[in-house]
Amino acid sequence: MNTDKETPEEIRERLRQEELKNPSSGIHGSNLSDLVGGIGWKGTGILILVMIAGFIIYAIFFR
Repeated sequence: MNTDKETPEEIRERLRQEELKNPSSGIHGSNLSDLVGGIGWKGTGILILVMIAGFIIYAIFFR
């Protein structure tokens, strides 16, 4: 492979594909970037809000 002419996007994609072939984290090789990339920015925002709300509810009732 000639990496001299690759754009930054192509380099990132090539590295991501190599990581998917040889996963080093997690049971199935999934990571946070795969989760966020899969659900999009709206889903990520909703997930963060739900986590914050859960923490607040936990702090109120189990203090």
